[in-house]
Amino acid sequence: MRDLAEVVKISYVREYVYHVVFDDGLSGELDFAEYLDRGPMFLPLRAPEFFRAATVRGGTIAWPNGLDLAPESLHRKLAASPSNLNVE
Repeated sequence: MRDLAEVVKISYVREYVYHVVFDDGLSGELDFAEYLDRGPMFLPLRAPEFFRAATVRGGTIAWPNGLDLAPESLHRKLAASPSNLNVE
């Protein structure tokens, strides 16, 4: 069994929320509002158009300024929210 799931698809939902799909079938909505005050790299995320510019790169979510988030932490966060447990 491998340890790291990768993000394979994201879809913008609203405000600071993306629907995220992992390659192991876990999917659901993640709210990124808690990241907005984590330092200078995160400040551009406050602009809605910049936030919506995220893409899947290297198995995780990345933004044009080079910011990306550890896929394992996103997977843990999503897995911990029972309302988000959906399989595609």
